[in-house]
Amino acid sequence: MVLLDKLLPKLKARDSRVLIFSQMTRVLDLLEDYCVYRQRSGDDFTYCRIDGSTSGNDRQDAIDAFNMPDSPKFIFLLSTRAGGLGINLQTADTVVIYDSDWNPQADLQAMDRAHRIGQKREVKVFRFVTVDSIEEKVVERAELKLQMDFAVIQAGRLAEKHKNRIGAFHPHSGVI
Repeated sequence: MVLLDKLLPKLKARDSRVLIFSQMTRVLDLLEDYCVYRQRSGDDFTYCRIDGSTSGNDRQDAIDAFNMPDSPKFIFLLSTRAGGLGINLQTADTVVIYDSDWNPQADLQAMDRAHRIGQKREVKVFRFVTVDSIEEKVVERAELKLQMDFAVIQAGRLAEKHKNRIGAFHPHSGVI
């Protein structure tokens, strides 16, 4: 929380728009309380929030409010799973993964919310990890999982390429 409290005012000063993802809605509750506290302290930490309990209409209203031109919304709080596919938040230029998901694909999908067609600024991603914690182990395992996925996909592409090359040879004509 201390790190986030140091980071957000700097991002606000740069006119950044921030997506903060957490896999736990209870953490989103705390982050929402933090935003309200900062607003009462005079900071302009206006925010939107969606999680698994947000209705479809409210969800779309929040996305539209955040993406509208010259929106006053600075922060968008999202649960990692509810902030997944189908959400376009291209007006954000900063993504904070407050706590990583066990499934590395969920975090990648979360980051993709800002990496969308229509994005005009470079997107920065911050992943918060507590040193010497189980969270550190989760992130390490997730990284290994992503490396393995990449290796398997690459091996599959090579096998397909090789199969296509061999399959293009016709034994009777000798033509490739």
